[in-house]
Amino acid sequence: MTLPFEEGAAENQYYKGRGAQLNPANKYLKEEYVQEHAEGIDEWWQADVPTQVFEEHAKTLVNKVESPDVGMWYSMNPYQGCEHGCIYCYARNAHQYWGLSAGLDFERKIIVKHNAPELLRKFLDNKNWVPKPISLSGNTDCYQPVERKMWLTRQLLEVALEYKQPIGIITKNSLVLRDRYLLQQLAQDKLVCVYVSITTMQEDLRLKMEPRTTTAAQRFKVVKELSDLGIPVGVMTAPMIPGLNDHEMPRILETAAANGAKYAGYTVVRLNDAVKIIFNDWLYKNFPDRADKVWHLIESMHGGQVNDSEFGRRMRGEGNIADLIKQQFRIHTKKNGMNQERFEFNTGAFKRPTSQLSLF
Repeated sequence: MTLPFEEGAAENQYYKGRGAQLNPANKYLKEEYVQEHAEGIDEWWQADVPTQVFEEHAKTLVNKVESPDVGMWYSMNPYQGCEHGCIYCYARNAHQYWGLSAGLDFERKIIVKHNAPELLRKFLDNKNWVPKPISLSGNTDCYQPVERKMWLTRQLLEVALEYKQPIGIITKNSLVLRDRYLLQQLAQDKLVCVYVSITTMQEDLRLKMEPRTTTAAQRFKVVKELSDLGIPVGVMTAPMIPGLNDHEMPRILETAAANGAKYAGYTVVRLNDAVKIIFNDWLYKNFPDRADKVWHLIESMHGGQVNDSEFGRRMRGEGNIADLIKQQFRIHTKKNGMNQERFEFNTGAFKRPTSQLSLF
């Protein structure tokens, strides 16, 4: 599958600051808007538009994670869609459930669950809740740009601290440092572990692949500052994309460890559903000289396809390239003293604030 960059296209016909460059059709919609009859149109190009925020009065927030290979029990996401614009993001497909596209819509139309803190409190008050860690950013980044205005992630952490509820976080935004002292309080009771996603140290690649994220240098600063405060920190070198960033894994792990990261994880890229179309378009527009090679390397990790849905295999891939990445990860985590022990959340500290009322 190849969708090469159109010959003669103007240089400015590229959405700078966006990952996706198109809006593929939503498979759940029977009707779609298409552009045709080129002879009647002077200019097909449509300028980028500012990010739009939509309020959703959600009924639930915490979801049980049924997939056995994602490393989390429950997740909650105060935001749907993500302005970071990471081109490989598997969460793009979920935007189709809202009647939107997994492409540019995912980055430009952000759905905000304003009642998220109330929903979490209601969930934790349920007498049937047996404490398990709940992960923030199981789908989209809880510290994406809109969080600067909404403060929903901050409020969720405040509720977690009030209930002594264990929380896992994964982010690629330095905004997490805003809440460092709240995280420090959670860490005192082993109630939090933060993973920072670091995919590349090549700034030119980051600007194309993760356009609205913070730099790698800033992410290492996040690792160091959180670690210095006694907050357990790990890094996710994910996803590894052969021919683009897989060779960077050793350096990323070494630098992360030097800044205090004790844990690390990785996945290989998999392009399911609409992400396949979006990534392919992006790849041939940005790297026409090696797009074919990268695409075939990805296929080699998934049995000739660019996606594998088999649990236990989809995140790691198979074949020679996947094995090399796996060996590289094992060698360099061991070399840098990472993953020497497993972080264990403290679920025994959980306590509902209203439980004292039962004494009267």
